[in-house]
Amino acid sequence: MKRSLILILFSFCLVPWLFAQKETTAEHNSRMQWWREARFGMFIHWGLYAVPAGTWNDKTGYGEWIRTSAEIPLETYNSFMPKFNPVNFNADEWVKAARDAGMKYIVITSKHHDGFCMFDTRQTDFNIMKTPFQREPMKELAAACKKYGLRFCFYYSIMDWHHPDYLPRREWEKDRGVEDADYNKYVAYMKAELKELLTQYGDIGVLWFDGEWESTWNQTRGLDLYNYVRTLQPSIIINNRVGAGRLDMEGLTKQGMFGGDFGTPEQQIPATGLPGTDWETCMTMNDHWGYNSHDHNFKSSKELIRMLADIVSKGGNYLLNVGPTALGTFPSESIDRLRDIGKWMKLNSESVYGTSASPLSSTPWGRCSMKSIKGGFRLYLHVFNWPEDGQLIVEGCMNKVNKAFLLSSADHPKLKTGRKNDAITIALPKVAPDSINSVVVLELKGEPDFTNPPEILADYSSLVDSLKVTLASSRPNVKIKFSISDSIRPVDSGAVLYKGPFNLYNECTVNARCFRDGKPVSGTSSRFFKLKVPTVARAVSDLKPGLSYRYFEGEWDNIPNFKKMQQWVFGVVDTITLAPKKRNENFAIYYFGFIKVPRRALYRFSLASDDGSKLFLDERLWINNDGLHGIQEKSAEVGMNAGYHAIRVEYLQRTGSADLQLYIESRGMPKTPVRKETLFHE
Repeated sequence: MKRSLILILFSFCLVPWLFAQKETTAEHNSRMQWWREARFGMFIHWGLYAVPAGTWNDKTGYGEWIRTSAEIPLETYNSFMPKFNPVNFNADEWVKAARDAGMKYIVITSKHHDGFCMFDTRQTDFNIMKTPFQREPMKELAAACKKYGLRFCFYYSIMDWHHPDYLPRREWEKDRGVEDADYNKYVAYMKAELKELLTQYGDIGVLWFDGEWESTWNQTRGLDLYNYVRTLQPSIIINNRVGAGRLDMEGLTKQGMFGGDFGTPEQQIPATGLPGTDWETCMTMNDHWGYNSHDHNFKSSKELIRMLADIVSKGGNYLLNVGPTALGTFPSESIDRLRDIGKWMKLNSESVYGTSASPLSSTPWGRCSMKSIKGGFRLYLHVFNWPEDGQLIVEGCMNKVNKAFLLSSADHPKLKTGRKNDAITIALPKVAPDSINSVVVLELKGEPDFTNPPEILADYSSLVDSLKVTLASSRPNVKIKFSISDSIRPVDSGAVLYKGPFNLYNECTVNARCFRDGKPVSGTSSRFFKLKVPTVARAVSDLKPGLSYRYFEGEWDNIPNFKKMQQWVFGVVDTITLAPKKRNENFAIYYFGFIKVPRRALYRFSLASDDGSKLFLDERLWINNDGLHGIQEKSAEVGMNAGYHAIRVEYLQRTGSADLQLYIESRGMPKTPVRKETLFHE
């Protein structure tokens, strides 16, 4: 990732608590300390939606969103209450399962988007005490967490599909008028419930908000709610979804906007972490948050253990979800995976708790986390790929080695170490102690002295005629040497000394390395630049402004084959826009025509959508952003001659938010949405 992008991400999240109650840096760090040390928690999505268990009208793909996804009328959804009787619920068993898996905190849904409250509230009868269960699981869980030493935390949805004063209504709810709805009354209701949650269950570690993205919520309300919550429990930690500035599933907060105490990437792990901010990846074990009896697509224990290592190596927390059944039990697949994670954590938890992000930019054998100790620090080398030659290599570290050992070995016998220039070598046993993730501890002396390979920076990864390349290192006391070749090769002392940006004119690989006093102090970085042959412009005439489009309605999980479908609406739009839609959900559009580019050059097209999209240029698929997901952007670099080129954009929208944007950029042309002046149709 480019340094400029990292700085942008940092600025998105930079000390967001300054927007809220007055708090010194020391006070903020003290409040966040337990959470930063914990690293691993359990998310629990449990509510009335467990009754239908993902099935409605012969369709089995639903989860906790079933009320709106399946368009279930309010009265029908209310009828689930007499059926919700989780007689097998045992708070001790749940908390022990989390503790034995190595988790340090539990976040449970006190109220999800459906508005059903899993606690005894005086604000509404739509709560668990009005079901046959007649027990309050939140109090039992709070007591069990205290008993077993876990932090108890609440999830709470700002969005509420049940409350008469919440706005907006679902689009399909034609029988629920809004004439008497008062959103301010809803906010007062929400605060009253939050007061109950924060005064009746002891110390709450985290308040995890969600459902903040609708237009009725805003920054002012978010900051007010944050401050209100902290008047009730000053030491509580609050996620960034309390505000209205989250960048969708990436979990970051938009620049200059209030972002609570930590970011919330959902179902994804940031490629290089989020330097300078606190963050937590929340993730399902299978494909749903709430219980779905048909969903057996569970991630393997291997995937989950390696994800935990990946997240802590980037300085984040892992919030792993379980969706209990309507009877109050964890799915057997979840229990099995928690048990497997617990076995690994029993031997290796030291490499997780209280660690910080890896100082190494490249760990081809796995991942790395770090922890300070007296007189130095430890690197925890999470080895996924056990080296066949028995030599584990750690590049770019100039610290003196104290010792190395396997964390899972009871008596910690020392492993033999060596050094070659910047690289430390560790001699390993022939067989890995753990086939999933064996942790090697490398204990080093002094302050960390790491030099990562230089960054090879360029605006594009391809070239048509030429491309400027810059080399950079974060270390001030090094020199960079580089070579240009047809393959990846180590850079030695005889390579070219970097003095400033240079141009490439042919396809090649740039290799670069940092040196200090003539000796290498980093590994070699390499980047391949592909030569793109520009596509030929089309000979066309009598074109008209705008793109043609075809619009269809239906329920799809992927972009359908439009050629086999009956046409619903045909028309022309000035530019790529969702204006042709006749409804907000369950539709598809494809646009086709020509785009005119001004000169022979390399162009980067970026396609952002929620849900799926595809971009075709000159009948070739360049971007495939298909499937159901939140706002997601993908890019492609295309060499093009000046003139007209065929373009086709396909788009699918299932449920939730809808968005589609196509951007173009080139040398001297900043990234902007494709302009209507460049689009034409026959």
